[in-house]
Amino acid sequence: MLDIKLLRNKINYVYKMLKKRNFILDINLINKLETKRKLFQIRIEKLQIEKNKISSILSKKDINNIYDLKQKSIIMTNNILKYKSLLDNIKKNIEYIYSSIPNLPLHEVPIGIDNTKNKEIKKWGKIINYDFTIKDHLELGLLHKGIDIESGVHLSGSKFFVLKGTIAYLYRILIQFMLDIHINQHNYQEVYIPYIVKENALYGTGQLPKFNKDLFHIKNGKDNNKCQYFLIPTAEVPLTNLVSNKIIGENQLPIKYVAHSPCFRSEVGSYGQYNKGLIRTHQFDKVELVQLVKPKFSIKTLEQITVHAEKILQLLNLPYRKILLCTGDMSFASSKTYDLEVWFPSKNQYYEISSCSNMGDFQSRRIKARYRRIKDKKIKFIHTLNGSGLAVGRTLAAIIENYQLKNGTIKIPDVLQPYMKGMKYIKR
Repeated sequence: MLDIKLLRNKINYVYKMLKKRNFILDINLINKLETKRKLFQIRIEKLQIEKNKISSILSKKDINNIYDLKQKSIIMTNNILKYKSLLDNIKKNIEYIYSSIPNLPLHEVPIGIDNTKNKEIKKWGKIINYDFTIKDHLELGLLHKGIDIESGVHLSGSKFFVLKGTIAYLYRILIQFMLDIHINQHNYQEVYIPYIVKENALYGTGQLPKFNKDLFHIKNGKDNNKCQYFLIPTAEVPLTNLVSNKIIGENQLPIKYVAHSPCFRSEVGSYGQYNKGLIRTHQFDKVELVQLVKPKFSIKTLEQITVHAEKILQLLNLPYRKILLCTGDMSFASSKTYDLEVWFPSKNQYYEISSCSNMGDFQSRRIKARYRRIKDKKIKFIHTLNGSGLAVGRTLAAIIENYQLKNGTIKIPDVLQPYMKGMKYIKR
């Protein structure tokens, strides 16, 4: 959530910055609601002052017009309650509007409506020119009887899958490999988190109220008419909320968390040939990185967390590119985002495998995550950052495609062979 003072005192600046994100702020509506809020607050304060005066008089002895004063006090109490009810409704409307406003982009973020204005920062790795007809990861997975889409559909419906045998083993090894690198080389603390969260956790990280349709809802058995819980769309949600409603000591920062979790997304409106196989599914695994830092370090930390995600791709020797997203392609809560896109030879193009974002104090204001400065004891909002390190299914798919041989054999990346007890190839 944006700073309320910024919205109230510099609303034209906010309007200008949000316009870069193709978000048109309804200034007239906000001003109208804020005017009503102030009006009702003033009325309540005046009525309360008058009521207090009457209460003071009634506390004295020998009052001649006690009945009239009591009646007047009752009327004032009723008016106060009436205006408080109206004020509460206005505050709820204002809060809903404010909670639906995306984060402001940093000045270096390119302006654009969609991904056509994203900026390529760099490319890494050598793209292989195959001297044979290549197969996509789904064809190879079926060839090795390791990717079973039909069973996934049978069990759970479209966009679910089952992995078997050596392919399933490689998938599990990838998770362990990613965790080992981030814990042992990048100094993240491993966290095991719940896969089901309360509504306020998703509000805190910005998935609600805007992306309600993209989430899997769970109805509480105690009240079947009200959805109170959700399957997590990313481990970012529980990891970031670990510091909700807390004041952290400055010497405790930065906090660096890493967690593996399944992620659940309904992916409403997501169709097409490029989404087949493991590219886009309702359930997928991801190793997530979250850092909580002091404001002055958040810009530098975004570069760091992106390098940490890149390290996995480099160790696996997978060609990729780094993209700076434009204003129209960033997530709701982000102020700046880098996407890492891995090369898929069967499609002759790159696909996103990691998204690394600086949220500034946008999330911390929603979850009330703060820290206390040592020098002056002042309490300030933490800056939150997150990144995928990496999406496991897409990493597996990229390995299968980039490491395929002419006869359909899949070579195991050198760095993973010790994890797989020295296995060098997945053969038919």
